[in-house]
Amino acid sequence: MFGLERMRALHAVATHGTVAAAASALHVTPSGVSQQLAKLEREAGQRLLEPHGRSVRLTTAGHVLARHAERILTQVEQARTELELLREDVTGTVRVGAIPTTLHALLPPALGLLRDRHPGLVVELAEGEAEQTLPRLVAGGLDVAVLDSWEHRPAVVPRTTSRTTLLHDVADLVLPASHRLAHRKVVDLAEVDDLPWIGWSAGSGCLDWLAHVLRHHGADNRITCTVGNYPTQLALVAGNVGAAVVPRLGRDSVPDGVRVLATRPALNRTICAVTRAEDDDRGATRACVDALVAAADRFRQLV
Repeated sequence: MFGLERMRALHAVATHGTVAAAASALHVTPSGVSQQLAKLEREAGQRLLEPHGRSVRLTTAGHVLARHAERILTQVEQARTELELLREDVTGTVRVGAIPTTLHALLPPALGLLRDRHPGLVVELAEGEAEQTLPRLVAGGLDVAVLDSWEHRPAVVPRTTSRTTLLHDVADLVLPASHRLAHRKVVDLAEVDDLPWIGWSAGSGCLDWLAHVLRHHGADNRITCTVGNYPTQLALVAGNVGAAVVPRLGRDSVPDGVRVLATRPALNRTICAVTRAEDDDRGATRACVDALVAAADRFRQLV
């Protein structure tokens, strides 16, 4: 219905303020822009511009269509970039740092896709929490950082970076099967007042997050075990050592003697891929992020 070049002309006027400035940005004549806008108005069946002094301004309909034009042009550019990546022989090295819970569930399929699409690209992968990987990313030691951002303790990413959402995850409460609350489906964390807690390794952001969440919900925040491995945490819960909060992405199987319960309210997090903004159009970086997005899509279909 709406021609792409006409939408481009409207977007340029909305961005630059005048027909003349839009024409300059598009490297065409002002009369060419005016002709495109006149055709677009006929297609829309509404006035998109109105006189404003010696210039013009967008009508309400013009603003509405301009917002859609921006999204459409962005999608077209993304499609063009992805098609170019398929043609390109992306080579070199891409360096990835990722939080432990993604290393088992998300990174293997993502890196498998990346190898199939770009066999000449070398991937260097290292495990690390956000407090380790983000400084390395900003300093140029990593190209992509895969990290989490908790609802109650969001990750703070530098302004010089770009963030791509991969998927959303939930952390559940895990209790010994013999615990008095184990028969429940949903539990408030404050109700767990007779067990200590098992958290991630000392000094980690995950441990800080757990302490923050326990305080926020009025729960006993005695953390007596710190283990940087969710299967081991689950084994400790099975041994009646304590309670834990485990993200679903980090939970392959549940051992005997453990019960998994939802929390009230839910403990939500977002898994993101963070890159330096200046590298967004770099073939290797973009290819890696695209593979992570594709792997996250497949993961959501399986769970």
